[in-house]
Formats: sequence, structure tokens, C-alpha cells
Amino acid sequence: MVDLLLDAQALLGESPRWHAPEARLYWVDIDAHRIHRTDPATGATETMQLDQPVGCVAPRVGGGLVMGLKEGCALIDAWGGVPRAFGPAVLAGIAEQRFNDGCVDAAGRFWIGSVTRDKSNPGAMLFRLDPDGALTPMLGGLLTSNGAAFSPDGRTFYHADTPTHALHAYAVDPATGALGDGRLFHQFEQGKGRPDGGTVDAEGCYWSALWDGWRVVRLSPAGEILQTVEMPVQRPSMVALGGADLRTAFVTSAGKDLSDDARAAQPHAGGLFTFRVDVPGIVQPGFGG
Repeated sequence: MVDLLLDAQALLGESPRWHAPEARLYWVDIDAHRIHRTDPATGATETMQLDQPVGCVAPRVGGGLVMGLKEGCALIDAWGGVPRAFGPAVLAGIAEQRFNDGCVDAAGRFWIGSVTRDKSNPGAMLFRLDPDGALTPMLGGLLTSNGAAFSPDGRTFYHADTPTHALHAYAVDPATGALGDGRLFHQFEQGKGRPDGGTVDAEGCYWSALWDGWRVVRLSPAGEILQTVEMPVQRPSMVALGGADLRTAFVTSAGKDLSDDARAAQPHAGGLFTFRVDVPGIVQPGFGG
């Protein structure tokens, strides 16, 4: 059963991240330039207003957040702080791109990709931001870098280029952060939703939110769909596993660019939703910078 936790009316809700020590869910509204912090017990939500798009956030080991903004990454030391640039502004001067989806690996490195509005030019990239601020290109030739997540043992990296409808899995060296060979993990059928944000549970299964697909799916480590959760919104954008037992799925969604008829069919588009799962998630590591 899917429940509406918060009727947020977000334009482009994204990047839900469970913060276990605070028992709060962090998430963003990219187009509204906002970071939210929600107490799932009450729905009470605090908001930070930024002056530019914020594609994703993740907690830091020492407190505060790392985030991907329009041109580069930034840090805050505590809630409400002013973001300060961290690492090179690699997207400066590229008007059609901004940072999008990201996640942290077990060594405290932030894997973050960009998205381009120019869909005739696959110029977006995936980068790895190390705790010392070094930014390394990892994948190129992308349109919408999305779905970043790691297997429980840290040896498989999952990634989607959303418009291709494809999820890929890459071998990764947990010690060095080097990517090895990639393989097609799952090819979604055209016209039935595209893979957006995702996460991995304790059994190594991958959860994917399907943009324009009205659903969230759970895939086995072999890439087979094991479970489908129908959503009351057309554009679920990302799923995270959290709560006290890590068995609550939190799903963000988008409400922008919907026709009047589409809006009428999904009055809670842009909301934050929850449902319960049988297999818990894994504790997400913090960024080491």
C-alpha cells in the first residue's frame, strides 16, 4: 500500500536520502532550488532555499551536506548554512547542463552526474568527487546521468542514462574507485517508463523509480523484475530505503509540465510517498570531505 507522506507539490522532487542519526529524510526540489528535511513521524518539513538548482544531496561524515549544484559541487557544515564551492566548477560555461543524480560509496567518495537539455548532443558525464576535492570523469556520452547506486559489497555500480531506457552495471574497485567493464543490467520497454533514481537493498536487489511509468520496480542482481509497486503519480523520480528498520521506501515525484487533464488524474503529483518493503535497505555512507 502506497501512502502520501507529504503533499509537497514539488516541481521536481528528487534525491531522497535517509539520515539515520537524525531520523530524517533529506530530499530536494531541483527546479524550486530547495533542500528539504522531513520528519516521517509527523511530516514536519524544514526547507533551505538556494539561489540555483540543486540536483542532489548526501550527508557528510562530519555533519552537514554535500550537494551538486548548477556548475559544481558544494558543502554546508550544518543545516541552514551557506553552501561553499568544493572541487572544480566543471560545468561552468555549459549553460545547457547542471548536476543531477549522485550517491556516496563506502570510501566516502561522491559519484555525481550531469544532465543536458540538448538531447541531440550526449555531452553529459558522470564524475567521482573524492574527499580531497579532486573531480574525476568516469563516464561520458550521456544525456541524463541517473540511478547511481552501489551493491552491498561495493563491487558493482549501477547507473542509468534515463532517455535510453537502459540500466547498466559496472565492475568497480572499492579501494581505488576505478570503474571496470560494464554490462546491460536491464532494458526497459519503450513507452512504459524510463529509469530515474534508484537504490539497493540488503539482498543486493536494485529499486528503480520509472519516470512516466507510474511505478517503482525491484530487480534481482541478475536484472530480473521481481516486484512492481504501482504509484499514484506518473513521474516517480527516486526511491530511498529508510526508517528505523530501513524497511520504509520513500519515493519523490515531479509535478511540473503536466497538462490540466494529467494534473486532475494525479492531484498529489510532486508529493512524497511511502510504502513498506520486506527486505531492508543498507545504511548509506557519508561523504568524507
